[in-house]
Amino acid sequence: MKAIAIADDDSLVGHLDCGPVDVLLCLGDLWDTSLEKACVRYSPQKAFGVRGNHDADVPFPHFITPLHYTLELFGGLKFGGFNGCWRYKPRGHHLYEQEEVTRMLRHFPKVDVFVAHNSPRGIHERGGDTHQGFEGFLSYIENTQPRYFFHGHQHLRSTTRIGDTEIIGVFGETVIQLETDASGRQAAPAPSPAT
Repeated sequence: MKAIAIADDDSLVGHLDCGPVDVLLCLGDLWDTSLEKACVRYSPQKAFGVRGNHDADVPFPHFITPLHYTLELFGGLKFGGFNGCWRYKPRGHHLYEQEEVTRMLRHFPKVDVFVAHNSPRGIHERGGDTHQGFEGFLSYIENTQPRYFFHGHQHLRSTTRIGDTEIIGVFGETVIQLETDASGRQAAPAPSPAT
């Protein structure tokens, strides 16, 4: 399954010459106009998204399926996700305490692909303040071993493996081939941004 993940810098979205993709993963801190631009350029069959700490608290456009604290099936893979980052300031959208994330993910089901804005604690972090990763993400990875864990927020492109999990930091856009089960079916195409 060909996937493209986008995050954090609107000026870096919509420039790859990779043809249509199966799934678009939106990792947050992007304008809805950039999400639309990516959907038009890459023609994904399905588009999933989480919101970042700089995003407004508004619903996604109809062509993006929100993944925050929910599960979705597509192409034989189970997708789940989580909005936002650590509560580094008293007010704002999509901000969470460390303990809150740990508690919420304690019984969150195993997924194949986890889509997040923030990184796991100690992985790809850019300092201990605003860009502090979530302990709960690290515990979730250690306990359930998703195949892939995508994140933005840290403004880097980097890949780290923990056990069976490939942790992929995205800044701008990245294309990756996701392994699927041979029995996986493709879901119906996502609605076009123009409809």
